[in-house]
Amino acid sequence: MNNQISRRNLVKLLGVSGITLPLAGVANASDPFPSKVIRKSGEPVKLSSNENPYGPSDNVRKAIINAFDEACRYPYGKVSELEEKIAKREGVSPDMVLVTGGSNEALRATGRHFGIEKKEIIACKPTYLALMTYAEDFGCDINWVPLDDELKYDLNEISRRVSDKTSMVFICNPNNPTGTMNTAIDLEDFCLSTSKKTCVFVDEAYYDYSIPDGYPTMTKLVKEGHDIIVSRTFSKVYGLAGVRIGYIISNAERIAEIKKCTMAGTNMLATHAAIAAYDETDFFEFSLNKNKEALNTFYKTFDELGLEYRKSYTNFVFFKSGKHIDEFGKDMLGRGYIVGRPFPPYYEWCRISTGRVEDVNAFCEELKRYYS
Repeated sequence: MNNQISRRNLVKLLGVSGITLPLAGVANASDPFPSKVIRKSGEPVKLSSNENPYGPSDNVRKAIINAFDEACRYPYGKVSELEEKIAKREGVSPDMVLVTGGSNEALRATGRHFGIEKKEIIACKPTYLALMTYAEDFGCDINWVPLDDELKYDLNEISRRVSDKTSMVFICNPNNPTGTMNTAIDLEDFCLSTSKKTCVFVDEAYYDYSIPDGYPTMTKLVKEGHDIIVSRTFSKVYGLAGVRIGYIISNAERIAEIKKCTMAGTNMLATHAAIAAYDETDFFEFSLNKNKEALNTFYKTFDELGLEYRKSYTNFVFFKSGKHIDEFGKDMLGRGYIVGRPFPPYYEWCRISTGRVEDVNAFCEELKRYYS
């Protein structure tokens, strides 16, 4: 007798007991990497956290499972292996790479390191706040600069504000939550001049999505010896947000300083996952293509509705809903969708993540009904 029960039959068997099963979201079985996102019946669609719902790939899943054989061991040796792998690809020495528990840990550790100087950090707002929030907790002042008219980092104004009391400048490129990107030429010129005066931190969490648009990472300047720190993550295009692993690249002295401020580091399973993901070209390209498809769907819908938005170099779009985000978010939740949180002072703007293509299509249809 076959002991395997099909999902359809399992639903029939348990349905009579009134049990609600999670529904797997495999809408397009022809995809080489179909999404395995599971959502309970009636649960809202999550388009709020800039995650890649198509990951991890099957290859990475196998790597995680196989890593359980080493779960009794501390991950230091495997972490060093990953750092060496990253260093080889980036053309730097391994002591210039630090793997952390998501790039968030690197941001917070850096915030602590510079925060205890009790000077100031310059950053634009809104942006990703982890580094600045942690620095403030240690007594550092944050010199906030508004975004420019295109909702990009205002590099000229930041340059004007740099002084002897500036311990670091923070740049998020592409920026979260606006999805905008400073050009390679502008940012490189800025980093070259500013790093002569103070340290520049460039958060490149969404770097992978910007590659097709010609944005070269600022690690090239790190290799040239400039006082720059670059952060990356495996959370986005690699689909490992829940695994928690990222890294920073800087000169060896900076890496050693920040390493002393790290709190937990990553783990054995995450490190195995990152090593497997780092070499996957097929899934990488698939994720970029799915993201582009979803972005184009958003753009088309916003254009039809006459809603202002910014072209995105990430896996989300920042658009002007015309309503306070608290009200708009509540309305969308009532219609079955979770959207991004408030990003002051842009209270009439909403950040919406790309998610699965079928979920994006459904959201856009709901948005049309909402504005009809």
